[in-house]
Amino acid sequence: MNNDNAKDKDLFDELGHGLATKSEDPFMGFLHKIIHVAVKVLAVLMVAVMVWGIGDVVYVLYQRLMQPPFLLLSISDILATFGAFLAVLIAIEIFINITLYLESDIIPVKLVVATALMAILRKVIIFDFKEVSPQFVMA
Repeated sequence: MNNDNAKDKDLFDELGHGLATKSEDPFMGFLHKIIHVAVKVLAVLMVAVMVWGIGDVVYVLYQRLMQPPFLLLSISDILATFGAFLAVLIAIEIFINITLYLESDIIPVKLVVATALMAILRKVIIFDFKEVSPQFVMA
């Protein structure tokens, strides 16, 4: 077993995070099939969200670059663009989570935590201190 396969095995063999696909109870098997169809629908919708997000990034960037001063971005424009980029990257990570679940029936907890951290970092990066209420500003 090479090193890459060992890493994949570690990712997919985390205890307590697997979801059974087969069940002796036919009703539970039916419910699992419904869950798999729902996850596939979510994967398709996530791709649509990513494409829409990319279009939004292009549109917003075009609008900001075409406003006077021509081809210049202010700091707030740059932060808004970073926020839009990071939102698309988060959508890509969520799509990867969904596809890993479909391929392995394992919830990749490490990747879910990494996605959550990226979402938190997006909020920190685009946070506008000017909108903070004076009562929350430390003296």
